[in-house]
Amino acid sequence: MIYPKKISAKKTEKLLKYLILLSVAIAILLVIINKLTTPKIHWAAICNAGIIYAWITVMYSINKNINIAGHVMIQTIALSLLALYVDYALGNKGWALNIAIPIAIIIANTTMFFLTIVSSRRYIRYAIYQLIILIFSILPIIFIYEGMVKNIMLSYTAIGISFANFIITMLLSANDVKDEIVRKFHL
Repeated sequence: MIYPKKISAKKTEKLLKYLILLSVAIAILLVIINKLTTPKIHWAAICNAGIIYAWITVMYSINKNINIAGHVMIQTIALSLLALYVDYALGNKGWALNIAIPIAIIIANTTMFFLTIVSSRRYIRYAIYQLIILIFSILPIIFIYEGMVKNIMLSYTAIGISFANFIITMLLSANDVKDEIVRKFHL
């Protein structure tokens, strides 16, 4: 046999429904165990946030028209929200704003930079996601301005990498961007 057997779409949908039901049952079981054993520590909520994060990732990855840049954007936002929730559930120590979100922004921008270099001819497919990640990268400026961040060096590094990445990708793909703008707006 040269090619492996493919699972039919109907079987895949059925399997996904069973797995979602299993995830919901596990989430409910975790809440019940949490309430019976340690009601003052909400560890089940952190586990359930992880289950939701995993399903966001799985459902987005299963999409047949997957765009790697879109996947990077969704992962960055979902990971940042999960880190914020875990930080809040553990007593709001501030590590999500000081460390987790800036690192997620740095990794997302580095990934987008490599995507642009590898597929510079298809940069337009990634441009909107690059802009959304750039806008998301402005959050550390707000956190610094509001005094929510104690260690500002990592946040400034994330902001600098974001703007440098945007400028470099625009320089590498300037002709493609110009051609696309002319084509879209008939200039």
